[in-house]
Amino acid sequence: MSRTPLPDIPFVADEVSAVRSFLAYFRATLRRQVEDLDAEQLDRTLAPSPMTLGGMVSHLAFVEDYWCRHVLHGDQPAEPWRSIDWATDPDQDWHRAAGQSADELLALHETAVRAADEAVDRALAAGGLDTLAVVDRHGEAPSLRWILLHMVEEYARHAGHADLIRESIDGTTGL
Repeated sequence: MSRTPLPDIPFVADEVSAVRSFLAYFRATLRRQVEDLDAEQLDRTLAPSPMTLGGMVSHLAFVEDYWCRHVLHGDQPAEPWRSIDWATDPDQDWHRAAGQSADELLALHETAVRAADEAVDRALAAGGLDTLAVVDRHGEAPSLRWILLHMVEEYARHAGHADLIRESIDGTTGL
């Protein structure tokens, strides 16, 4: 069983490198939690939550697109997010994963990560971490610094969920 390697997080680094290292670490952690699972396993929940590992991968792909492309630059959502009827199901980013394979979900996530990294690179080149998003959230434009720290927080929180769900599926711990 080949596992996605966990990148090193430097103890001493500039702010951008430090934050991006933590984000890369948690992205890899998520990938490791779903590797080698089939669609049925990816759809399993751990009571009392309706969360699944497959839904988590889909959700985090959406989060990458939403914060790093849409909020930061005002880009239109990428597919499949653009075509979703969010009014019918506001949690479609989670629910759309049902029945999908790990390969399908990880490909979606990988595409979203690449696009998010490109969007972050553009913002860093334009103004660094103090670059303000073009789409307000709650009446205020977040900075790129805030967005990146929020992404780390989002992944870290879900990495804990993923640990518990994965252990309930096959007993695997310490990924």
